[in-house]
Amino acid sequence: MRHRRYWLLAGLGLIFGLGIPLLIGGRELLPAFRMIPWTLPGLLVVMILAAWNFNVGRVKLLVGGMGKTAAYRQVLAAVMATEFAFCATPGGTGGHVTYSYLLGRFGLSMPQGLGLCAVDQLMDVLFFITSLAGVMLYWLIRPESLHPGWQLCSLGVLMLVVVLCAWLFFRFFRCFLGCFNAILRRLKISPGRRHDLRRWMMEFHRSLQVVRQFSRLRLLGVYLFCLGYWLLRYSVLFVVVRSLGGRLSWSYCFLAQMFSHTVGQATMVPGGSGGAEVSSGLFLVPVLGGAKAAAAILLWRFATFYFYLAVGGPVFAWVAGRPLWQRLVHRARKEEEGVQDESCRKES
Repeated sequence: MRHRRYWLLAGLGLIFGLGIPLLIGGRELLPAFRMIPWTLPGLLVVMILAAWNFNVGRVKLLVGGMGKTAAYRQVLAAVMATEFAFCATPGGTGGHVTYSYLLGRFGLSMPQGLGLCAVDQLMDVLFFITSLAGVMLYWLIRPESLHPGWQLCSLGVLMLVVVLCAWLFFRFFRCFLGCFNAILRRLKISPGRRHDLRRWMMEFHRSLQVVRQFSRLRLLGVYLFCLGYWLLRYSVLFVVVRSLGGRLSWSYCFLAQMFSHTVGQATMVPGGSGGAEVSSGLFLVPVLGGAKAAAAILLWRFATFYFYLAVGGPVFAWVAGRPLWQRLVHRARKEEEGVQDESCRKES
């Protein structure tokens, strides 16, 4: 029964994911597709494969920092299986579980695996925080015709500044914790809630102590691989729009993808199907028109969702198998029930 419910949800998400762009484009969608260069799908696949290889480099550096070795083939399979789990589970909840599970196959203990997961997520958080800050700053001071290369360079510089701030966080953690506690008191947060937040921060800091074992050069390499992965991933829509004759900036395409990703995760449908298409259409339709926007959405989702499922699914079955998949479905169902119980308590 649980599995039937999941597959029903996934099937409805797939129908909405394909049906919404077709509805937006209408009869003009086919002529819009004829404008697409025949080399574009291949280019998008190459970009995704290159992004996966950036992730392979990141994982190899993290695992190597713990004194373990992993073959390129094993790490690539782990990256592809993790990407599939992110896309195939509601809210991407299965990605972290799969990542932790597969790290154990490289000889890492549970605390070491959790520490590497925390480091990996920290790098992602640094990227998104600095990206949003950079885009907002750029939109405030930009000349209208600033080249996309300069946008990416300024974003990279800002990210390096945030890495320095992260190092200061580790270096002066006790001072930061004291200031954080004082802010919570000033905001009149309840003592119990303050205790939970402090405990969470200390556990997060403790799990990140694994970073102290890494050299600065290794950490820089991990961050640069993270930077390369996300810049390629978030450049897919920009390349698609330019191939369709659109003149949107990289920063605008970045914000459209960020917004659609957030809405898609909130829908708790595998891959955010339906929500991602509607939210991205809000950004693209007013400036590209219905047909071009629909074509751009379909190509973007092909590269960042359907391709992940088609290629990553068999790899997930090979390296993880049915027991882990059942665990992911069960976990997703428990989280969904928890959300429903919380909403019922609020209503009562």
